[in-house]
Amino acid sequence: MRALRESWAIRIGLPAAKWMLEVGAFFMRTQTELILKSRRVVPGRLLQAGFEFRYPSWPEAARDLCDSWKVASRKVA
Repeated sequence: MRALRESWAIRIGLPAAKWMLEVGAFFMRTQTELILKSRRVVPGRLLQAGFEFRYPSWPEAARDLCDSWKVASRKVA
């Protein structure tokens, strides 16, 4: 979340309580476990095969995601 806030130039992030996530998950028809529990995933097989990621870290990917969203939203407006 910090990387996304920094990419959008938002200084303050409000904490989300578990009950808030449960309400959101209900309307999204998903499970809170998918939101609350994180997994560290390392793409070992891809890296061993020589695959190179365009954005090797999350902050870089978040910046590109936000920049792409901003460009797309200007085209629609």
